[in-house]
Amino acid sequence: MSSPKHWKAKHTVTVNSFSRAGIEELFEVANKCKRAVKSHTGSNEASAEDKETVEKVMNSCKGLVLACVFYEPSTRTNCSFTAAMYRLGGSVVQVNSTGSSVKKGETLSDTVRCLECYCDILVLRHPRKGSALEASEALKKPLLNAGDGAGEHPTQALLDLYTILDEQGQIDGLEITLLGDLKYGRTTHSLAKLLSRYNVTINYVSPEELKIPEDVKLEVSKSESVTQREFSNLDDVIASTDVLYVTRIQKERFEDQSIYEAVKNSFIVDCKTLEKAKSKCSVMHPLPRVNEIAVEVDSDPRAAYFRQMENGLYVRMALIGLTLDVL
Repeated sequence: MSSPKHWKAKHTVTVNSFSRAGIEELFEVANKCKRAVKSHTGSNEASAEDKETVEKVMNSCKGLVLACVFYEPSTRTNCSFTAAMYRLGGSVVQVNSTGSSVKKGETLSDTVRCLECYCDILVLRHPRKGSALEASEALKKPLLNAGDGAGEHPTQALLDLYTILDEQGQIDGLEITLLGDLKYGRTTHSLAKLLSRYNVTINYVSPEELKIPEDVKLEVSKSESVTQREFSNLDDVIASTDVLYVTRIQKERFEDQSIYEAVKNSFIVDCKTLEKAKSKCSVMHPLPRVNEIAVEVDSDPRAAYFRQMENGLYVRMALIGLTLDVL
């Protein structure tokens, strides 16, 4: 890639470290990875030039090892990173807290310092906010934050932004509504911060108990190009919304389960809801969902959440490749 290289050998801990130029570089490579995967799997017919690109992409991480270190249950993020490394021709070492020396009392810093002896890049999911930063400070090799408690989920925000661009054809000028658990939803924290690089309106719609944290709003407010608004009723903004980003009410984050029971069904998006939405509105969700998006919505062409999951593969392939300087 052309200089400067925004991702080479760098940790991905928070979206605050991303520049708009770096994001554009990443998305350009993600598009290349998407074409390579589709050509490789036969989804697209490949030209001679494409075949050369496919070979380069699919063998770019040959001989390299990624360590997936997950202290929390994960399906999509873990599988996405694993599949991304395999698609790049690399190998993966899987580590979880139940089968590691964490059970013996080993610190996070010691665990990752040992693991970097066996790999070239690490992916960390941890239930404690700030754990990714702590781990990165102990490492010489790059770390990718796959979610640190109620803190951030920067790679999810990148794939979310990529999906918004893919679905809407632009980011500047959009009205984006974040709905649901905005207090504990680390995906919304990272996405809101990432959107501050663009000229957008962000609507925060949530129960009073699950409002977006003040520190997130303060961070976003540093950008003069973003308008932030808070609501408790989706009807107030659904008609003007270009992207509806729905989140699950996260039962596991509540210390008081009575509060969870009071708010768990606050917002349910169904076909009746979407009757009020734009014909080109994109409905997104980081998944897993419980009941906040009715299954009947899946057949609506505006439902983008499974395309969003697929995009995660391409974005994470690009991120791994750029960080290791092989793409």
